[in-house]
Order: sequence, then C-alpha cells, then structure tokens
Amino acid sequence: MQITIRMDDITPDMDYARFSRFKALLDKHDIKPLIGVVPDNRDEKLAIEEPHKDFWNMVKELEENGWTIAMHGLNHLYTTKDPGIFPIGGKSEFAGLSLAKQDEMIREGKRILRDNGITTDIFMAPSHSFDKNTIRVLKKNDFYILTDGFGSGPFRSKGMIYYPISVKRSSSLKDDRKGLVTFVYHANTMEDKDFDKLEKLLETGKVVSYSAFRQLDIKDRTIFGDIWQYTVAKAKYTAVQIKKII
Repeated sequence: MQITIRMDDITPDMDYARFSRFKALLDKHDIKPLIGVVPDNRDEKLAIEEPHKDFWNMVKELEENGWTIAMHGLNHLYTTKDPGIFPIGGKSEFAGLSLAKQDEMIREGKRILRDNGITTDIFMAPSHSFDKNTIRVLKKNDFYILTDGFGSGPFRSKGMIYYPISVKRSSSLKDDRKGLVTFVYHANTMEDKDFDKLEKLLETGKVVSYSAFRQLDIKDRTIFGDIWQYTVAKAKYTAVQIKKII
C-alpha cells in the first residue's frame, strides 16, 4: 500500500516554524502533499501567530511547485454536532445546516480562493464531517473530489470522487496490496516525536506525492460499500471516545 500526505489547517496565522519543519522533511524526499487551506480562518485554536502578509503568495508558489490544494471549509468554525455521512468526528462546520446556507458558505470560500489566485476541485471538510446537502452544493460549485472516506484507492459514490484516508496507519504500513491511502497531519500540534515518526515514514519509500491519485482508475462504489464505510467510521469514533473515558 502506498501512502500520500495530507496537511490540514493551513492558514495565514498558523505555526510557521512547525509548517517549515514539516515542509523540509517532505522536500528532502521530494514529496508533494495535499494541503487544506482555510479561506477565512476564524478558529482561534488555529491562530498561532500574527497573520503573514505573504501567505497567499506562498500558497500559490507551493501549488506551482506541485503541491495539491484543497479548500478546507470556510471559517473552520464548528457550528453543529452532526457527524454527517462519514461519522469519525462529533462536530461539523457544514453537516446539519440548510442547503442554502451551505451553498452560501461554499461559494464564499471558493470566491476567496479565486480572488487569491487559487483554483481547486478538492474539498476537505473540517473534522471530516459533511452531509448530503454538502455533497449537493459541492457539485453545484464545481468541487468533485473529497479527501475523505475509507478504501484502498479512489472511488466514486453518488457523483462525488473520494480520495481515501487511512483507517489505521499501522495497518496501512503493513498492507502489501496495491493501493493508495492518505495519512492526515496537523502540523500546528506536532511534537518532536511526531516529526521523528514522519521522517521514519518517509524513509520507508512507501510515500508518494498526492498527485498520484490522479493517475489511478476510479472505481464505482455500491451502497454496500457506503454502508461498510459508515459502519467503520462510526466504530472508529466510538472507540476513540471510549479510550478518552478510560
């Protein structure tokens, strides 16, 4: 199983020291990741530094150098506790909101990216949470790929293409089958041990650039695959909550 890298929470006020450390490791191994850019960050937990004025120029330069850009929500503010149709989180910026409200949010996020020279058809939902209304407005606004779901390669469900994330990293590393999954990282909160693990991962030779997804055939997923995915996601979330209590 090959692995791609996804970096969440890319904002003008992120922790640039940690971001630069992460980038340096990727550059060393010539790996181009996916980054989730928040168009208009209002999440105080992501505001680590004063906003960098050259942020959008930096994002554009990364894109020109082969990095893949996704729109990571709009404000990264959790407005509901609706887990959506991929329930590995217990909160959402989008799931549970009306179709009209979600359409307004997606259009605004796209406008901000466009005004700063960024065009993408990939959406990254904060906390992995989205619902049927989210899917409808994404397609309406020319977003056709979600960096979410479980699987061993890109798949199509209800007109949306999914580039899957890993159910469990250790299992993905041991899996010798052909396939491609994504490991998710939040550089803002990474410690030395996390960077050490990332470096060891990169040294395995199993990591490839995110653009590799575009080279693979897209398989159609049946309703049974959707049911399996929902069940696994729900079980994963439940296990995490139980672990917190214990």
